[in-house]
Amino acid sequence: IQLDKLVVKGPTRLKGNVIISGAKNAAVAIIPATILINGKCVLENVPNISDVKISCDILKDLGAKVEWLGEHELSIDTSSIISSNAPLDKTSKFRASYYLIGSLLGRKLSATVGLPGGCNLGARPIDQHAKAFEALGAKVDISQGKITAKAKKLIGNSIYMDVVSVGATINAMLASVLAEGTTVIENVAKEPHIVDVANFLNTMGADIRGAGTDVIKINGVKELHGDCTYSVVPDQIEAG
Repeated sequence: IQLDKLVVKGPTRLKGNVIISGAKNAAVAIIPATILINGKCVLENVPNISDVKISCDILKDLGAKVEWLGEHELSIDTSSIISSNAPLDKTSKFRASYYLIGSLLGRKLSATVGLPGGCNLGARPIDQHAKAFEALGAKVDISQGKITAKAKKLIGNSIYMDVVSVGATINAMLASVLAEGTTVIENVAKEPHIVDVANFLNTMGADIRGAGTDVIKINGVKELHGDCTYSVVPDQIEAG
């Protein structure tokens, strides 16, 4: 049915309570971010949606132990991650799978992930991601529907985003957390889910400052510890 107009008659006071789900855009980045932890963590307020379930399946394929403790609570143990090659058929199903690149690169210094849709989208959608990885010392190849990034070691650097990109900002953070030295990322995106990813990583032992501003500074640490519980931020779009 197609409506020509929507008529709202007032005044009517709204009252009551609603439960706001965890932010999808935060969850699909935080779940891959657990790869950086050599241990176990518990995530609360996780939206029970298909992208989250696929992310969990991918972590299992990489060697992680993933268990649903409740409808919106996940236990993830990534201490047994053995592979840096994410299954191309699963990673090509949803866009946020590219967060696996930054996480695997940071943890294993190697990552192979299928591009969304399984085809080569060209340079533009992923170029800022690749720029960040290369600035940290990685070699990046985009071909045959996948992106591969490898490094002998990652060293902190100054990174300037030519385009304000949420995905590239988060990926640069993920790859920088365990890099040697300090990384400064400028002209970054400032969305709430970027702040949430940074808060999650800091809870696990990272040193990230400035998330939510134009400049993010990351002092590399040797490792991230587990044994922490983190609650995903409520979804501001759903709240609105």
